[in-house]
Amino acid sequence: MHLISYPCLCRYRGFILLLTFLFYTAYHLSRKPISIVKSELHRNCSTVIRPPGINITDNETWCDWSPFDQDNYQTLFGVLDNSFLVAYAIGMFISGIFGERLPLRYYLSFGMVASGFFTCLFGLGFYWNIHSLGYYAFVQVMNGLVQTTGWPSVVACVGNWFGKGKRGFIMGVWNSHTSVGNILGSLIAGAFVSSAWGMSFIVPGLIITSTGILCFFFLVEKPDDVNCSPPQHHEKSCSICRDIQLSNATFCFCCCPALNGGSCFVLTQGVVEFSLCLLFAKLVSYTFLYWLPLYISNVAHFDAKQAGDMSTLFDVGGIVGGIFAGLVSDYTGGRASTCCVMLIAAAPMLFLYNSIGQRNLGTTIGMLLLCGGLVNGPYALITTAVSADLGTHESLRGNSRALSTVTAIIDGTGSIGAALGPLLAGVISPTGWKNVFYMLITADVLACLVRVLLISEHTSLLTAKNKNSDLKV
Repeated sequence: MHLISYPCLCRYRGFILLLTFLFYTAYHLSRKPISIVKSELHRNCSTVIRPPGINITDNETWCDWSPFDQDNYQTLFGVLDNSFLVAYAIGMFISGIFGERLPLRYYLSFGMVASGFFTCLFGLGFYWNIHSLGYYAFVQVMNGLVQTTGWPSVVACVGNWFGKGKRGFIMGVWNSHTSVGNILGSLIAGAFVSSAWGMSFIVPGLIITSTGILCFFFLVEKPDDVNCSPPQHHEKSCSICRDIQLSNATFCFCCCPALNGGSCFVLTQGVVEFSLCLLFAKLVSYTFLYWLPLYISNVAHFDAKQAGDMSTLFDVGGIVGGIFAGLVSDYTGGRASTCCVMLIAAAPMLFLYNSIGQRNLGTTIGMLLLCGGLVNGPYALITTAVSADLGTHESLRGNSRALSTVTAIIDGTGSIGAALGPLLAGVISPTGWKNVFYMLITADVLACLVRVLLISEHTSLLTAKNKNSDLKV
């Protein structure tokens, strides 16, 4: 079959970037409402004007939504968060397997339509007057499972269309869909939260359903489907494993086949350590995703809409941080080093934000932007460019769908941290928000330690390789 070359590839690349950007924006847009609505489900009723006709005495929680009107409401919010996030983490390891075997267009379309359905179900609890924690937790579990269809699929699709050259910058820009989705989700949910919080879920649910239909009709999975030449993924072969002749391929930095000559895919040090680093980085990011509006509401005494709007500044900073991380890693060639520096800088910034971040409006805006960039920059780089680098390595040439599996392994491990962060925040926050920030700082330090280990082990492997070459000479 004759393949049309570069002009065809360029024309479709922009189209695929736009589509996948919209798709994952919709995924995150539909996740955000729960963090905005929390402030409405449990409020300080003494500051709320009681509507005429309501005559309730000695009831300090008359304006709250049962069952979140109890003193343990933060724990109940943690249950909702983790119903989604634990299901997401478990499902992610399975999702990559399906992503390898099913057409991405069908898989993504199903995931978005199903996610829209369950997001709407949560909002319908308002109109159906449902006050059962079990109902909302079940909806969150199901939504968490179907949302795992998104990330491995969109990264695999983009990886099919883009080579390695400027992948960090391209995916840094493209990965802003996460923050854009969070911002739009906050604004949409905030528009309805004070009047009818059910619409804060229903509108995002309808949006992601619409993008699922768009995906079904227009997504092009790979260049071969439209007779375009595939991009160049492989700049040089992976010879470290073969040259050093390690007995266990899991100690090799790059993605190498089994040393006994087989073609099977083995987990490598790059995948394992980037996965562990993402676990801690995502713990911090998702704690902010689910708890920042409530923190701002409690500490700065904003209402639910104001707190939600203010929290979008963290995601604005995340957009800049993701692009910056991609640019620097492309220029220096050091994905791990870039992440390490940003993680080191993030820890003291988190401490400062909790200490002085609410002194005045200007300080709050500046600290939210800075913390958002430093927290989300490494997270964005690992889940995009790093995953694509490892999943499209030359040693995996025989497995064209390996990118989906590698992405699912890395993001699935990270999702364990995403589940732990909000859970720990729910448990720790009653003892004081200061302790929550100490937990986040500790996670950032641990992520950096894993990253340092990755860099040092890679250096050791290269040294061993050079020594082995000298012996052969």
